[in-house]
Amino acid sequence: MLTLDRVTKRYGSTTAVAELTLEVRRGEVFGLLGPNGAGKSTTVALAVGLLAADAGRVTVNGDGDPRRPEVRARVGVAPQALALYDLLTADENLRFFGTIYGLSGDALGARVGDALRIAGLLDRAGQRVETFSGGMKRRLNLAAALVHDPDLLVLDEPTVGVDPQSRNLLFEAIEALHDRGRTVIYTTHYMEEAERLCDRIAIVDGGRLLALGTLDELLAAHGGLPVLVADTARGEVREKTADPLALLNRLAQDTTVHGFRLERPTLEQVFLGLTGKSLRD
Repeated sequence: MLTLDRVTKRYGSTTAVAELTLEVRRGEVFGLLGPNGAGKSTTVALAVGLLAADAGRVTVNGDGDPRRPEVRARVGVAPQALALYDLLTADENLRFFGTIYGLSGDALGARVGDALRIAGLLDRAGQRVETFSGGMKRRLNLAAALVHDPDLLVLDEPTVGVDPQSRNLLFEAIEALHDRGRTVIYTTHYMEEAERLCDRIAIVDGGRLLALGTLDELLAAHGGLPVLVADTARGEVREKTADPLALLNRLAQDTTVHGFRLERPTLEQVFLGLTGKSLRD
């Protein structure tokens, strides 16, 4: 659905994206993770045609350049900065954006209704956006991105500042879109979101791709060994091991084991191991 082939983007002497190559498969939720300043926002802007690459090639749906209007019309974007009109109602916002994409009449009404339903806002359709909570605005931001039923949906930090209920509804909406076969690019700083939603995850930093794979593939390649934690008569034992059962049996021969647990690697450990722990402001 989306291919970036050795794409580079510079701002003066700063290289925001450096020979980045990746492919987003049709029908998958693709996670894009990275610390602040890693190049995620520039990558997104390149993917949807808001920026032109200095080198390399970006294609959507096989061979389409996202800078072409007819290609960009098949892409939906929910930006991190809310793109809504506060003085319009939810319904009016979506009708405006739908009209821009060429919808009209019954088709427009049907798409607006479907987008409001997915966002859980059907009962708020006639209310002005200025009266909405932060979570409701985030959900309407998603609805505006999908009102024209795009083939590719790009969600840039879609849960920033939302309450747990709205966050959960957004997750359910994205999972429903996934079930429909929609392709979603999902950028986030929240590891648990990527773990729950994403089929594959790319970790970028300094504009370069550091790792790409399923959650299990990333954990296996970069997470290190699991840690066996055992409560024994001699105190707590913590030890990394590739064979927890053998280690547990060895401990049981030497002392009494009252209980144990296995701590597996996490995506956060993988992320910090690849990008470092220094602050990014």
